[in-house]
This record gives sequence, structure tokens and C-alpha cells, in this order.
Amino acid sequence: MNATPIRAVSMGTGLVRVDGREKVTGLASYAVEVDHELVQSPLYAWLVTSTIARGEVVKVDAVVASAHPGVVIVLDHDSAPRLVGTGDRELGVLQDARVGFRGQIVALVLAESSEAAREGARLVKVSYREDEAVLSMAEGVSYLPSKKAVGSEPELVQGDVESALAVAEVVVEQTYSTPNEQNAAMEPHAATAVWRNGVLRMWDSTQGVHPVAETLAPLLGLEKEQVRVQAPYVGGGFGSKGLPHGPEVAVALAARWAEGRAVKLAVSRQQLFALAGYRPQTHSRIRLGADRAGRISAFSHEVTVQSSVVKEFVEHAAVPGRVMYAGKNRLSSHRVVPLDVAVPSWMRAPGEMPGMFAIEVAMDELAEASGVDPVELRIRNEPEVEPHSAKPFSGRRLVDCLQRGAERFGWAQRPPAPRSTLEGEWWVGTGVAAATYPANFMPGNAARIRVLADGRLSVAIGAVDIGTGSRTALLQIAADALGVPVSRVKLEIADTDLPKATVAGGSAGTGSWGTAIVQAAQQFRAEHGAHPAPGAETTATSKAYPEKKKFAFHSFGAVFAETRVHRLTGEVRVPRMLGVYSVGRVINPLTARSQFLGGLIMGQSAALLEEAVRDSRHGHFITQDLASYHVPTHADVGNLQVEWLDDVDERATPMGSRGIGEIGIVGTSAAIINAAYHATGIRVRDLPATPAKFLRP
Repeated sequence: MNATPIRAVSMGTGLVRVDGREKVTGLASYAVEVDHELVQSPLYAWLVTSTIARGEVVKVDAVVASAHPGVVIVLDHDSAPRLVGTGDRELGVLQDARVGFRGQIVALVLAESSEAAREGARLVKVSYREDEAVLSMAEGVSYLPSKKAVGSEPELVQGDVESALAVAEVVVEQTYSTPNEQNAAMEPHAATAVWRNGVLRMWDSTQGVHPVAETLAPLLGLEKEQVRVQAPYVGGGFGSKGLPHGPEVAVALAARWAEGRAVKLAVSRQQLFALAGYRPQTHSRIRLGADRAGRISAFSHEVTVQSSVVKEFVEHAAVPGRVMYAGKNRLSSHRVVPLDVAVPSWMRAPGEMPGMFAIEVAMDELAEASGVDPVELRIRNEPEVEPHSAKPFSGRRLVDCLQRGAERFGWAQRPPAPRSTLEGEWWVGTGVAAATYPANFMPGNAARIRVLADGRLSVAIGAVDIGTGSRTALLQIAADALGVPVSRVKLEIADTDLPKATVAGGSAGTGSWGTAIVQAAQQFRAEHGAHPAPGAETTATSKAYPEKKKFAFHSFGAVFAETRVHRLTGEVRVPRMLGVYSVGRVINPLTARSQFLGGLIMGQSAALLEEAVRDSRHGHFITQDLASYHVPTHADVGNLQVEWLDDVDERATPMGSRGIGEIGIVGTSAAIINAAYHATGIRVRDLPATPAKFLRP
């Protein structure tokens, strides 16, 4: 049964977050705070991590550590329980002596208290045989990745880019780069695990309980049903908790060793910078060819990204260019440089964020070179269909976003020339950038509807709310799908004992889970009628709802920014930003607004502050805390305004929504950098735009 569009009653209203009271009063229990009968008198784990980038562990000397009061055992590659398969070297924790990056787990201390475990870890002495490591992109050798690694074709060629560039009246050719960046969620990666009667029970800080169980079970030689994972509350993830990492395997191994007794592990902030994934470096070479009116005839984006020898991850930064702007002659390609460093992974809008930074700054340069207003340039290059597939868009209202944003932002009053406005000691400028993000949809989600004894309707799905408000949005979707008030619905989530749900990532959660709920609700009504008796129940698994073969599904937006750059110090301030988006129906305006604002702030952070600095000798990040890894504080954030178009895309989901979690960060950095250029006449092409880059020699 396919889900059909549903009538919006609760959807579109600002329902207050249903988990708000628990969070603000401190009643919400996170992964290592769980209070359960199985988690009494737990052991505490602390990780010992490598101090070399590549080589082998020769010896783990735990004599002194084991004698420390409270320490129970030190597990290493010789004494830790065995995994069934270690093909994934990131997850093959404590299975052999090999070291693939500095910060890799090489031992695990279990103790009666967290303090004893930490001190025990400090007392462990590890000796190594060290090999020469490749630690920078300049030293590494690149290769063309697979389609599976990129998520689409690694290289795509249409027409003849070189010939088109040769005859173009205006050509822009530049290189742009983004640094390593860290997710740095407030709640560290953490888990509580207990192994009893052949079943692993885990409370995990994760973006997907079912994916964790599906990953851990075969590693541990178990069936998925023998691993139960719950994530009642999660303190942020930004992608880093979307895939299981080494610490989750470590706590599972510790629980197996301590069978019957729970083990708690909270990874330290410093260790997270090597063990929880991060956004890798990207280098983009962009070439644009156009006529004197700014109409693009050649569009080329060649990106080189950093990965890890231990495990391949490809930041698909050239993919968003396949969606944006007209032009018959096109090239987009990815090359990967594997290094002996920690494994990168998802970070909010992976691919789209760094890719669109490069594209949108290049578009600003094309606007200047052709003498066309930056907003008008983007409008002139609107494609009629998706450029790389020739499919019609399910909805593409980028022009509406640009025009509405320009009107609200006062774009018409903008001086055309850079370095035109000096107010006191501050150069003032404004900039614009477009944003896009795919309307991802994950089939295979399942939902269960059941009538409770008190007449309420139980709606169960194993989805996870990572702090974005999914609990609230899914409750609204369920109420409308069942045709009842929100008060009559009891929502259950975040447990592998509930029907399967995919990861909270790719801005696909609400759309994918919501579709499963709608389909189950419609099937429930068909099977049980308008007045079902207590105990009536239906479970349904979603199919691919969107008409993927007929349409291209993407969301779009426009970001406008004002910057002020101090003429003597180079300090950059962003007093105001505006984002206007086309994302289909917004399920809950209150939580949606927070998502968009968070995206804008994170984009400002990437533009001006964020850089995980790598030690060139050992390959680890030296910015390993929230003091040296800079993100904005309240004082850095100015007046932020967001709005969305009145839009419903029922081709995408039966709710008419397309997902909003990531598009807010896309384009934001470029808008700020373009505004800084308009203020100063200095073009920054390498993030972050620190003050020194605005000081003329």
C-alpha cells in the first residue's frame, strides 16, 4: 500500500517541544546517565589511545595501572574479547597490534569509578614500532573513488568544457579550500552496555539505534535480535553519531568481558577529535565560462578531498554543482588522498557545505567579472531541468528565494563597487549565496499503530530524536495521519524493540519516518475502520514514496549577509543574516526555525572560525578542546532572520515536506565571504577567513 497525501491540521502549527520540560529541568537521562535495574554498580571505562600515526604496538605495560586502587582490568589487543570480523579497521578495536592513526584505541581500562579508570589509563605504558606515515595532502597520492564511495558517479562529463572555456567571453578560474572541521556536539560520544544471557543491551548516544545494532551484531557474532539499543535522549550529533565508531565497539567488548555487569563509557573531549569522525579537507578547482551577460556556457568543478588509509570516506563536494545553474558543457569530479590519520565521516551537509562554498564564491567572482549583479547572475543561470539528469524538478523556487530575500534584505540599496562603505573604522559590505540540499528519502522504515486500553493510539517507530525536535514533528504527523488530536497519540521511539527506522541524517529522518507512519496509519484505518477496538494493531513498512524516476528532488534557498571588517585589525563581524528557503511544507515552525538558525550560525562558524589544525609530525589534531577549536559564542552572532516559502511538495512525501536539517549551513559561509569581499575588496578563497587575511601587506 502506498501512502497518499494527508490533510494538515496539526502539521504547520507551532506545537511546543514535547520533550522540552524534561530537558530544561534536567530530568532527561542521556547515555551514561541511564537509571535501570541492569545498570546498578557499573564499571567505568577509559580509553588509552596511540601516540604514533602508523606502526605496531609492541607492548602494553599495565602493571602499575592494574595496581591502582579501583582498577579492575586493562584490556588490550591480546586480552580483549574477539570480534568475528575485522575487515572494517575503524571498528576492529583491540583485535591486533596495528596502529593506523594517532589517537587509535590501543587499550581499555575498566575500574570501579570514572576517576580510577582515568588515572589507570594515564598509568598504562605503551611501546611501539613506528613506521613512516603520510600525513598531508601534499605528500599523498590521489585516486578516483568508486561510485559507492561518492554516492553517485565520481566523475561526470557533459559536452566539451575545454572548448567552451576557450571561446568564452568571460572566464573565472580559481581554487578554493575548506579545512578539517569537527562536529563537537555538546554531549560527547557515550554509551552504557550490559551483556547478559547472550544479549547485549546498550544505551547509546547515536543518530540511529537500528544501524548500531545492525553493525555490532555481526561483529560480535550475534543476530540483530540479540542486540538491543536505545537512545532516549541525544545531546547533538551533527553527523558524527550517524555511523557507529570505535568507542561503541570498545564498550561492547568491555561489557562482554564483564558479563552481567554494566559498563559505562564517556569519551573525553580530547579523544573525540580522533574517534568520532570530522569533516575532511577539500580543495576545489572551479572554472566558469560565460558570455558578457553572465550566462554560463562551461561549468567545471574538480575537487580533491582527504580521506584515511584506515577507512575510505569521500566528501562529495562536486555533487551539488550538478544541480545548480544552466550550462551545456559541464565537468564534476572527485579525487581522494588517503592519509595515515583518523577516519573522517559525516558532518552537517557533507559535500554540499564545502562544495557550495566554492561554487558560490566563484559565482560572485563571475558576477564581478561580467558586471552583473550577483542576484541577477544567479537568476539568469536558472536551469529549466536538473542539469545532469535532465529530469524536471519536483519543485525549484530558488528564484523566488533570491527575489524575496533581496527585497527583505534591502539589496537594491547595495553599492555596486567593493570597498565603497566605511563607517568609522569598519568597512561594510553585503553578499549573497544560493543553497541547495537533496530531498533524500530512505525506504524500508516501519511503523506500528495500536489501540491502547484507554482509547489512545500508540504509534511506534525506532527513530531517534537527536535534539532536532523529531519527537514533536512525528507526533504531529501521526495525529494528522490518524485524523485525531495530538493528545490522543502516544509516540514511542528510539529503541530497536520498535519497528525499524533508518538513521537521523541526510535531512531524511522526518520525511522517511513520517511516510512510514502515514502509510501504517492509512493501512490501519483500512483494516480496522473508524472505530477500532482496543488491541487493534497494524505494522507497515514504507516503500520508495517519491517518484524518483520521474523528478529531481531538491530543496533550495538564498542566504544574504552583511559583514563589517575592521580596517586596522581585520576583525570580521556579521551584524545580520537572512535565509529564505523552499523546503516543502514545514511540519513545525518552532523547531524548524531553530534548525535554520542553527545552520546559519554553523555556517558563520565555518566561514570565520573553525579549523581543526593537524600536527604535521604526528597527524593528530592539536585543537582538541572547545577552547582551541573555535566556534561562535553569543557575542559573535548578530541579528538572524529566516523564513520559508509557502510550499507543499506532495511528490516528495505524503506530508508535502522535504527536510530542513542541513540546508541552513549550505551557502552561508559563501554569503559571508562574498560580503567580506564587498566590504574590503579582498577575496578570501581558503576558509576560515581569519583577520590576518584581510590585512593588506
